[in-house]
Amino acid sequence: MFHKFICFFLCLLFFSVMILRAEEQSLYEIPTDLTVPAVINEKPQAGRRVRFTTPDWEKTNVYHTLYLPPDWTEQSRLPVIVEFPGNGGYRNGQDVSDGTVDGCMLGYGLTAGKNAIWICLPFVKEEQETLQNCETWWGSVEKTKQYCIETVEDVCQRFGGDSRRVILAGFSRGSIACFYIGLHDDNIARLWTGFFCHSHLDGVNEKWGYANADHGSALKRLKRLGTRPVWFSQEGNLDVTKRYLKDTGLAEHFEIELFLYPNHTAVWILRDLPIRQKARLWLKKVEEK
Repeated sequence: MFHKFICFFLCLLFFSVMILRAEEQSLYEIPTDLTVPAVINEKPQAGRRVRFTTPDWEKTNVYHTLYLPPDWTEQSRLPVIVEFPGNGGYRNGQDVSDGTVDGCMLGYGLTAGKNAIWICLPFVKEEQETLQNCETWWGSVEKTKQYCIETVEDVCQRFGGDSRRVILAGFSRGSIACFYIGLHDDNIARLWTGFFCHSHLDGVNEKWGYANADHGSALKRLKRLGTRPVWFSQEGNLDVTKRYLKDTGLAEHFEIELFLYPNHTAVWILRDLPIRQKARLWLKKVEEK
């Protein structure tokens, strides 16, 4: 019994030290092993990340980014990672979010840029009598949903995306949007195979201030999840989120990971960290189902 106690104590001490080391070490001291491709104004092609507008939206200023991996061909049938960006104008010292589709990176880091199509979708707003990308919060929820649905369908039809393997991802605002936009109604909810969320979930914090942010409204959206899998990771403390999910009765579908660094950012996905290894294993399991 004494030996078991010593082993337990040493394990607890080890993990405590690891957490303290992560909190003491800056995420930005860890070198990146991936560089997100620059967005260019060219036609879609294998290995390129291009600025693109879905058909019938050409008269607007709305656009998304489309990345076709180096192994892509016109005969490809590949998984699709769809990503919503975080809020623009966010800065807390080291961490910055510009709110643009160009600034997204989760999908690239999850796949290392291989064997999957990656699209980064905007939130859409109407301004100066035209539609354009919205860098802070939702803009028009209806227009955002419309552009999302039409873009995912276009990518699956024209670029070989596999409609049975479409993952919705997002950081911060984008993470909230996975459920707030992605499960907003049955029409858009049908698109997704799973959800990859980092920092914040729809329904956890009623004080965000967007329409229908209350627990009751969020639960109606979350019930559209069904049995589909969700990855959720977050810096800081997970207690509030875990209590919320337990109350919903849907916690069993979530893989929840504490991000050991204090940073509110998605750039961790470009670094060789244990949490990224876990995230890639989660993605592989979802894609193989």
